[in-house]
Amino acid sequence: MQAILALEDGTVFHGRAFGAAGERTGEVVFNTGMTGYQEVLTDASYKGQMVCMTYPHIGNYGVNSLDLESRVPQAEALLVRDVCEEPSNWLSEGSLPDLLARHNVMGITDIDTRALTKHIRLFGVMRAALSTVETDPAALARKAAQAPDISALNLVAQVSTREAYHWTDGTPSEWSAERYGYREPALPHPARPYRVVVLDTGVKYNILRRLVDSGCDVWVVPYDTLAADVLRYEPEGIVFPNGPGDPEAAVGTLESARSLMGVKPIFGICLGHQILGLAAGGRRFKLKFGHHGFNHPARLMRTGAVEITSQNHNYAIAMDSLNLDEIEVTHINLNDGTLEGTRHRHMPIYSVQFHPEASPGPHDSSMTFQPFVAMMEEARR
Repeated sequence: MQAILALEDGTVFHGRAFGAAGERTGEVVFNTGMTGYQEVLTDASYKGQMVCMTYPHIGNYGVNSLDLESRVPQAEALLVRDVCEEPSNWLSEGSLPDLLARHNVMGITDIDTRALTKHIRLFGVMRAALSTVETDPAALARKAAQAPDISALNLVAQVSTREAYHWTDGTPSEWSAERYGYREPALPHPARPYRVVVLDTGVKYNILRRLVDSGCDVWVVPYDTLAADVLRYEPEGIVFPNGPGDPEAAVGTLESARSLMGVKPIFGICLGHQILGLAAGGRRFKLKFGHHGFNHPARLMRTGAVEITSQNHNYAIAMDSLNLDEIEVTHINLNDGTLEGTRHRHMPIYSVQFHPEASPGPHDSSMTFQPFVAMMEEARR
């Protein structure tokens, strides 16, 4: 089945459809990872976006139930150069096209993803329409231009849980050294687990797993849970995790963050980092084409060490908008100098723009959960 991808500026790509048929709109971004397509697809941070994979061969090792980062695929569409329909891997439970078809997600293959990526790098992220039914490229480009701007959407509300739940799973035993050639360092567990509340703005499963691995008793609540209701769980720590879209659109989460700052130890990741930055009086801005992939260098300001990190965000907090007498800059991005991490100088608040849980990605920053644990331990004393 033929498919057409049209950008809002009139640029058109012709290819072959896989997954679902029909028509979709969304914001096009590119991901620079060579693997991890299933984790990318199921990462709620990609809600409202079509993901162009820069690595050409996608789907080679199939899909499985271990590599899900949410219940279902969240991206609006997957754009690839060459999709593999007959995967080969001992953990594979099916093919990538079958996964997309089962969840009504569109894909397009046989397009020049290098050209698409270079176009986005040059002109910035833009809206697009993907269709197997519209045959007029100009008409499809007009549909792309008429699609809602992602900044105008409260995407967090679309991906958040509606009911609170208790999460108990740590890292699966299948994620062993035999599979990855790397084993996470053993973490000391407290005699009594730290009760942690996570406000679900689109949290990845592996953030929850890593919290459990770090000795936390994890409760997940809807994104707009009031601060008073969060405190009814008697948490020792609070996490504002990743999620999609503009942090200013997550109004309920932002209000809770402002109320909870200084009350309990707080850890922010990705969107959560941006929400905490706004709550501290900072200003957010949209990046030209975002950071999407797991090869982004972040420098630790105290030591000068560099970690290669996993990232997925289109917005950032302007460093010059923060009160540096109150906020310490802990990490910066070595590619473009943007803010990658902060620590409050007087309150137990720590946040990072990158994804320390990876999945997919390198393990350089896996110990980033430990400062949060240390803050909770200090609060016990």
